[in-house]
Amino acid sequence: MADNNVVHAEVVQTEGLTFVGRGPSNHWVVLDSAEAGGGHGAGASPMELLLLALGGCTGMDVVSILTKMKESFTGFRVELTGEKALEHPKKYTRVYIDYYLTSESVATENVVKAISLSATKYCSVGASLAAGVALVHRYHIMRSAGEETGEVV
Repeated sequence: MADNNVVHAEVVQTEGLTFVGRGPSNHWVVLDSAEAGGGHGAGASPMELLLLALGGCTGMDVVSILTKMKESFTGFRVELTGEKALEHPKKYTRVYIDYYLTSESVATENVVKAISLSATKYCSVGASLAAGVALVHRYHIMRSAGEETGEVV
């Protein structure tokens, strides 16, 4: 009997510091180090993938929540900027998560609510990082009249 609370993934070395990994979706992902670090530069680094996982998780949440709110937008992206510790294990200490929406009609309060719900309730990647990493959520709404920005606390 499968336990839905347990996830299995595997990572296999192919050559040097190049690895391929897959999880329950059965999609392979290439992981590697830069050539300067002894790798081949053939794939994303594990730290890059961590940022991408966070962006994908929260981005999917925000789009889903805004869609349920019947908000419309013509563009959406998430940009992530990670600040790393200078000493090993050079972990992320702070990550800025910038949400960019293009819309003339989206209500700012709904954008803030969607981001807040993702940050505090739904994004499992963010929740997994939150204990040791400061996550800073900022929004940018692109309208013909200009950009509206703010920070979600």
